[in-house]
Amino acid sequence: MKSYGQLCSAARALDIVGDRWNLLIVRELLIRRQIRFTDLQAGLPGIAPNLLVSRLRELEENGVVRRDTAVAPATGLLYALTERGRELDGVVRELVKWGAPTIVDAPPDATFQMHWLSLPARFLLKDSRPDDAPITIRFGDPRDGFDLVVANGTTAVEPCRLDATPGATVTGPGLSLVGLLQGAIPLAGAAAYGITVDGAPDALPRVLPSSR
Repeated sequence: MKSYGQLCSAARALDIVGDRWNLLIVRELLIRRQIRFTDLQAGLPGIAPNLLVSRLRELEENGVVRRDTAVAPATGLLYALTERGRELDGVVRELVKWGAPTIVDAPPDATFQMHWLSLPARFLLKDSRPDDAPITIRFGDPRDGFDLVVANGTTAVEPCRLDATPGATVTGPGLSLVGLLQGAIPLAGAAAYGITVDGAPDALPRVLPSSR
């Protein structure tokens, strides 16, 4: 592993997480919490398996990632962030905010996975009607998606729960969904951008920026 060799906390941090793919590995583990190697690789399209093994080893050696044994009846190893690794949440959040204006300039063939949207959803979507009954809004599906749990003035982003029945489900192209969450695309015109909302009609207006 290369080092900048500088007595500077920023350089030292980049020694650990600055290599290509490292922060995206952290992103996946922040979103998915515990994940098998194959699922982690699926969330990082373009990374070679041997490179992912190498990056995980480096992050583990530096106290960012840990390996857990799956709880029976499941078997195998799961990857997760350590407590120190979870402290990178704020770093990733600021990168998401800083990079948001560049989304419109992304290449037309850029890959999109629904669970990536959970990061901006965490700070863009807020409960504007705290007196309403709790509701779960699902973006995507359990294979690739997340649940937004809305209750009592709070919103929480969770992995899709197989035992939960969402009050509303949202699907659509990545660029359109980003625009919807940012308030650039009005919900009334969302269908024209390929966005589909099934279920409770008042669920999304409750949390979208354009509804406040």
